[in-house]
Amino acid sequence: MNNRHIYVLSAVLTLLGLGLFIYKVHVLGFPLRAQEQTQIWNIEAAVRFEPGPAAVKATLRIPSLTPGFALLDENFVSRGFGLATRNAPAGREAQWTLRQASGPQTLYYRALVYRDPSRIAEDTTPPFPAPPQLDEPSRIAMEGLIAEVRRQSADVASFTSELLRHLSLAQNDPYVSVFLKRGSTASDRARLATVLLAGAQIPARLAHGILLRSEPGPVQAEQLLEVHDGVQWLYFNPRTLEQGLPYDFFIWWRGDERIADIEGGSPADVTLAVQQNLLDSMLVAERRAEKLGSRSMDFSLFSLPIATQAVYSVLLMIPIGALVILFLRNFVGVKTFGTFMPVLVALAFRETLLVWGIVLFVVIVSLGLLIRFYLERLRLLLVPRLTVVLTIVVLLMAGISVLSHRLGIQPGLSIALFPMVIISMTIERMSIVWEERGASEAIQEGVGSLVVAAAAYVVMGIGALSHLIFVFPELLLLVIAAALLAGRYTGYRLLELRRFKALRPSGKTSGTPSGSAT
Repeated sequence: MNNRHIYVLSAVLTLLGLGLFIYKVHVLGFPLRAQEQTQIWNIEAAVRFEPGPAAVKATLRIPSLTPGFALLDENFVSRGFGLATRNAPAGREAQWTLRQASGPQTLYYRALVYRDPSRIAEDTTPPFPAPPQLDEPSRIAMEGLIAEVRRQSADVASFTSELLRHLSLAQNDPYVSVFLKRGSTASDRARLATVLLAGAQIPARLAHGILLRSEPGPVQAEQLLEVHDGVQWLYFNPRTLEQGLPYDFFIWWRGDERIADIEGGSPADVTLAVQQNLLDSMLVAERRAEKLGSRSMDFSLFSLPIATQAVYSVLLMIPIGALVILFLRNFVGVKTFGTFMPVLVALAFRETLLVWGIVLFVVIVSLGLLIRFYLERLRLLLVPRLTVVLTIVVLLMAGISVLSHRLGIQPGLSIALFPMVIISMTIERMSIVWEERGASEAIQEGVGSLVVAAAAYVVMGIGALSHLIFVFPELLLLVIAAALLAGRYTGYRLLELRRFKALRPSGKTSGTPSGSAT
């Protein structure tokens, strides 16, 4: 198989792994850090009214689309009322109905909101508004004001800003004074602005919302002016005359309607409240996947029982340890006993900790090696000899555990986590290397195995990396791609540079001795 096939396969695996990773991060909002928390706001609308003798129909405008925010969850609380939700020009509406009610009534709407930069305003272009129906004096004043503002502006944004400035100076502007009287509010000016902008054939509407502050408690609804410039919606504050959507402004509903209407009862008294909280980002991602209809959570490791998740949180790091071994062996040139022995020993180090793990490993292997040399004199066959070595290793581990317990050395109790079969095979392999290639080679491979195991333990113990691999197991496809590419490497290892140092050219050139004849 040629290198081109390997490169294409590695590229496909890399793109697939990164594609799934990016989808989970940017679309589903999976957290990149362990214990990451997402800032959420619990918003509530309480609708209070006195019912009449007839049937009651209560309508509440509820959030639909707010740039920069998304709904995580919502629920409705009522007693005995029927409930239906529907889309409306103002956004969404919740409608409670009851044939007959008695006594004061309170209806609740609650929602969890989180910040989502991917949420943008609607991209549909609204039609041009119909000209407002005004009496003759008002029509003349509107046309004069529009003409004056148009001369002082260059585009839709500057036209709206200049119009709001004129409206804020109602008593000093003869055109505006026709529409606004003394004591007009910012809400009045915003409503008038939508009428005047309709006269200028510019789509505009009111956006009502609240500021998502950190202090819990009741909040008042505020208004923004939304104006479409032919490409996108622009936001203007009619009170401060500033352009742009405030960072913490959450749009609740749009239009000229009140937030709630009551049929068959007294006018609604609506109280809005907000409270800021922190929620685990993984829970937010799960809820978000449910709302998007994604099945990714159904096939993720988080759908497994908790005990099984704990097992896989360890197993998924084994390929990372194997990748470390691959690098140290194929590119650095560290000699080890086998490929998987160091990574399994590194797993045992997770319980014994690094220093104690190395000490216990050296003690077990050293004692086992002495016994193995004694068994060599008995000239046993391979399988019986391995059986004896394995049994002795188990007895040594049990003895060290008992001795550690009597001495009060807690890490010694964790020696049972060492892979017994791997250690037995290591002792057998080390003794053979000792006999065939000498003690120096055996010790080098033994020390190399410990160094590689320690490096794998350090890398596998990185909390951020463990979190990424568990939440995004598709990243292991990158490990496969790296292993495929490394499998074609046949160059020098770093430690071999010293071995072949004598073959390097010295850089000196021989010349003709001075004084020689030409």
